[in-house]
Amino acid sequence: MTVSRLRGIPGIGVDEIGDAADAASDPEFLRLENLDTDVRPPAVAVTATHAAVDADDANSYLPFQGHRGLLEAAAAHVGRIAGRAYDPGTECVGVAGGLNGITNTLLATVEPGDEVVLCDPIYAGLVNRVHLAGGVPRFVPCSASDGGWTVDPQALADAVGPRTAAVLMMGPAMPTGLVLDETHWTALAEALERHDAWLIYDAAMERIRFDGRPPDHPARIPGLAERTITVGSASKELRLIGWRVGWVVGPAAILHDVRLVGLTNVVCQVGIAQRAVADALTAPDADADVAAATAIWRERRDTILRQLSGLPAVRPDGGWSLLVDCRPLGLSPADLSRRLFDRAKVAATPMDGWGPAGAHYLRLVFANEPVERLGDLAERFRRAL
Repeated sequence: MTVSRLRGIPGIGVDEIGDAADAASDPEFLRLENLDTDVRPPAVAVTATHAAVDADDANSYLPFQGHRGLLEAAAAHVGRIAGRAYDPGTECVGVAGGLNGITNTLLATVEPGDEVVLCDPIYAGLVNRVHLAGGVPRFVPCSASDGGWTVDPQALADAVGPRTAAVLMMGPAMPTGLVLDETHWTALAEALERHDAWLIYDAAMERIRFDGRPPDHPARIPGLAERTITVGSASKELRLIGWRVGWVVGPAAILHDVRLVGLTNVVCQVGIAQRAVADALTAPDADADVAAATAIWRERRDTILRQLSGLPAVRPDGGWSLLVDCRPLGLSPADLSRRLFDRAKVAATPMDGWGPAGAHYLRLVFANEPVERLGDLAERFRRAL
């Protein structure tokens, strides 16, 4: 690498597998590698997007950090789930997708050499952004069992120390589907207070839970509201992937700095997409819409788990993906990915670089293939193995 900030940043693998599957141009391929979904976006968002194409004010850089309607919708959405009110003018900013929001927030909170606490395994894109901001990832291992993924709340708290700038948590976490709850947030509250650190909460999938429960937002915990920065996105729950709109919500003082980073990084989000996202967030049936999509994804998860019965697949409690532990199979994730691709026409991503434990797992995304196309997955794995 020509610059030092890139030396600890590997690729994420998804692009390579996705490009190879695109090049194959074979409809028999199962596309289990990328976080796309075939579940349609909310109709209200599609209608608003069509209208925005002809709107002059949507074809503009301004306002740089979000139309007022988007900021009001995002602040109200986060506030409803967090159980507190946020001022859309000072405590919310629009961003070009959730990961742009994560990057801007890390750049506003992390000094070079500071530690950022993450779960392991975790999405490589989050790890890479910590490195890009000059931070040092500190991983807390998650445990896999027949019941799914868990992480010890006290282990999270113990990972917070004098060098910690932030704890970066996602729930449900990608790619494991680990769900965090108030026991984790309560354990973190005192540690974050003691070491004056931030909690950056990636809420991109918080309503995609398979237990039927509402999100457990950390800002509901006493002492955490003033330390929690929520980063949200229209890409997952609302299925508005190509719209590239997200939001950051938190205390006004730190949002001032996040705004400043935004003005020097990605200047604005997509103009023609903002009203669509605002309408999707505020629609009367918004929660029902997400619940209906989640039911589809839960059925696909269950189908894959049935197909892979007897194989070391770990049940996710939410999100869009599940992991297969390659160690009992005597293969590396890259070997299993290659066999599935070459012998069984399955595109799936090995997780090298997705936290230290990622080197043991292959990721299967169940968001983009209907149940009827997953019915021969067991046979495909048999051919691959």
